[in-house]
Amino acid sequence: MSLNIVIMAAGKGTRMKSALPKVLHKLAGRSLLQHVLNMTEGLGGARNVVITGHGAEVVEAAVAGPGVQFVRQMPQLGTGHAIQQAVPAIEGDGTTLILNGDVPLIKQATARRLVEACDGKALVLLTIHLSDPSGYGRILRQGGTADGNVLAIVEHKDASPEQRGIKEGYTGMMAAPTAALKRWVSQLNNNNVQGEYYLTDIVAMAVAEGVPVLGIAAPNETEVLGVNSPVQLADLERRFQREQANDLLEAGVRLADPTRFDLRGTLSCGQDVEIDVNCVFEGQVSLGDGVRIGANCVIRNATIGAGARIHEFTHIDGEAQGVKVGAGALVGPFARLRPGADLGEEVHIGNFVEVKNSTLAKGAKANHLAYLGDATVGERVNYGAGSITANYDGANKHRTEIGADVHVGSNCVLIAPVVIGAGATIGGGSTISKNVATGELSVARGKQVAIAGWTRPVKKR
Repeated sequence: MSLNIVIMAAGKGTRMKSALPKVLHKLAGRSLLQHVLNMTEGLGGARNVVITGHGAEVVEAAVAGPGVQFVRQMPQLGTGHAIQQAVPAIEGDGTTLILNGDVPLIKQATARRLVEACDGKALVLLTIHLSDPSGYGRILRQGGTADGNVLAIVEHKDASPEQRGIKEGYTGMMAAPTAALKRWVSQLNNNNVQGEYYLTDIVAMAVAEGVPVLGIAAPNETEVLGVNSPVQLADLERRFQREQANDLLEAGVRLADPTRFDLRGTLSCGQDVEIDVNCVFEGQVSLGDGVRIGANCVIRNATIGAGARIHEFTHIDGEAQGVKVGAGALVGPFARLRPGADLGEEVHIGNFVEVKNSTLAKGAKANHLAYLGDATVGERVNYGAGSITANYDGANKHRTEIGADVHVGSNCVLIAPVVIGAGATIGGGSTISKNVATGELSVARGKQVAIAGWTRPVKKR
């Protein structure tokens, strides 16, 4: 049976007080709308029909991709009017699932329950019981009982005081028989306080036709909370982060404080992983057994081997290339690993050291105030404080090769392309622009001169 998925994403979001369309505001590193689109993967829908309106060009550019089709609602005259715009894009006699682009945490299992309960035959509403359902349309059931048949939905602004006392609210998400949905929305009118076309009016139409109308309660409030203001967005962010933190804790990860943890992607962890406070993980991050992450680290797109220690205030950003940290390595504090950094086992990268597009073999060390860019570093190399690879000539990048057991003194400049042979020593303060042979000592600096009797100039008054 065919499944159409329609996502309403046309609203402006005035209360966000932002030029950015509401559905593009981010939660856990992804836009609200992208969360919903990601959730639909695996539901088996023929396509996602996204209804855009305010900032349509920006929204469409942000989430365009295979299986996503856009229709525009101009002007925005209510939820029923939005679905009217989508009618030409939905096909077949199966089921149409309607979701909200500003309700990002709806679970796939919940969406699937709606689709299966509908089965192309019933109108199925996702509801929620709240102590204060202000703003939600109220579910009117036969006899006013909790399990009575659904008769209608009354919008909050149109509800009587008695109806506003009902605690069961409509979440804005439903599954409907596609053919009937098309027929119902064509009959909508705007005879209400807001002068809008309400999608909720189709409930009474279904009842009149004898189509079963079911109300399925959401498992929890967080799944159905929408975002209309920065306050609501911040609240949902913390709810989501705490949920992710709890999943990690249940899996055995030690979080120093689960309320001070942010995951904006995917994080896989081995046994006995410890994460201190205020750490942010983005993209795809993998932590091996026994990894320890110090406080205030930001780690993006990285694989960190077993037993490695990432000290406090370290910034790792793999971007598209990724970063690899070998087993038993020590990184930080205040270190920066950029795309293409590949650290072998037991490598040491110390405070204020930056590594970019470089490979360091087992046991290599750069412990202080250094830069390694576009370099290949052999085993057990000791790279001195203040030393850099000068890898850019103003037009092109060049590579530095440093053999095993090389010792580079402090404050050296290695001007690429250059090869330092295994076991060589570079004297402190040297600027090396030519290859150094295996085992050689190379010193390239001006001769020290002492001038006797020299007097320092005195400032004129």
